Formats: sequence, C-alpha cells, structure tokens
Amino acid sequence: MTEQTFTPALGRFAPTRFYDPVVALTRERLWRGLLALYVAPQPGDVIVDVGCGTGSTALLLNRVEPRARVVGVDPDPDVLTTARRKAEAEADADADADGVAPEWHVGMGDALEEILGADSASTVVSSLVLHQCPVATKRAILASMFAVLVPGGKLVIADYGLQRTGLMRLAFRTVQLADGKEDTQPNADGVLPRLISEAGFRDVREAEVVSTISGSISVYVARRH
Repeated sequence: MTEQTFTPALGRFAPTRFYDPVVALTRERLWRGLLALYVAPQPGDVIVDVGCGTGSTALLLNRVEPRARVVGVDPDPDVLTTARRKAEAEADADADADGVAPEWHVGMGDALEEILGADSASTVVSSLVLHQCPVATKRAILASMFAVLVPGGKLVIADYGLQRTGLMRLAFRTVQLADGKEDTQPNADGVLPRLISEAGFRDVREAEVVSTISGSISVYVARRH
C-alpha cells in the first residue's frame, strides 16, 4: 500500500471538499459518538486515528479528553489541510483551553511503525477507511495497527460492516458505486471481525450497529494482548 495510490475520501462520488457534508448524512453524530464512547480516552493516552481524513474523529476525541495525545494519520495532504484548519478554528474558539493539540501526519495506514514506532499507542481508531481497501490492504493496515499498539492496547473501528437486511444492502449500493464493489463487498459480507482476529487481536466484537441511508455502520472493539 505504501507504494500505491489511495482511494480518496469520497471515492468516485464527489470531490473531497464535500466529504464532511456527505458524511453528516450517515447519522455521523451517533456513530462517531459511539466510537468515542468505546475509546473512552484518558489523560496521557496516545490515540492514533488511522485514515483520519478531515479530522472529525481526532478532534472529537481531543475535545473529550484534551490531555490525551491524539495523532491523525492520512495519506492525503489535502484532507489534512482541512483537518488542520478545523483544529485551528477550534483552538481559536476556545483560546483558554488547556490540553494537547492534535498532531497530523501524512502517511499510509500500513506504515504506522515508521511514523510512530512499535508499541507506541494505547489506542488505535479508524472510521470509514477499511471498506475502501482491497482485502490484502485491509490485512496490512490491521497488522500495522497491531504493531503500533502497546500490549493490552485497544482497537476501535467504525466502518461499514455486515449488511444484514435487504434494505441495508440496497442502501450500501451507494457506497459501492463510489468505492467499487470489489473492495467494499467483503465488508458487506461481514469479513472485518475475522480479519481483525487474524491480525492477532483478541476479544473482537461488533459492539454497535447503526443503520444509515448508505448502509449499516458497525463499531468493532478489540484488544492487543
């Protein structure tokens, strides 16, 4: 993956500048809030947001626990420019806030050790990334997540998972039009828990399922033992 191009945030659907308004239609506040609930950030935590995009999850986690170190990683410099602008706007709006500002790094999801070092993160999160990737790349990213976590570290992923009903499978076709069926269908077939387990994680579970206009989004939680 590190030598290949990446899928833009909205795939073939629309330019990246429309990403935030489009994702807002997916009951974003609910599933991002659930992701933050399962992360449960604590002071001093090192939380890595893989494929952070425009920074929405990283900034949410920074607001929940300003004393945690939140690191956003994404291969697209343009979306990181947006993330930085959003972070600066939040900082200007709350100039008296006492905490650690989020960090932003250009990098692929399978190269986390190069960016942060092995055994360096207490929690790794990712949202709406793995469904865009070929299965081999999904595996490589999960292996990189495992490597960068400390023993006992937590993995929390919010992404399109098993599409259990005809209505959700129909709704998910919008995502498949944008990102391609070959990469997205394994998610729709429920492959993620197995891939997470095969990467070495334990206690893998689908903690939440949120129905949206573009298919159901699952929140997966696991641990590195």
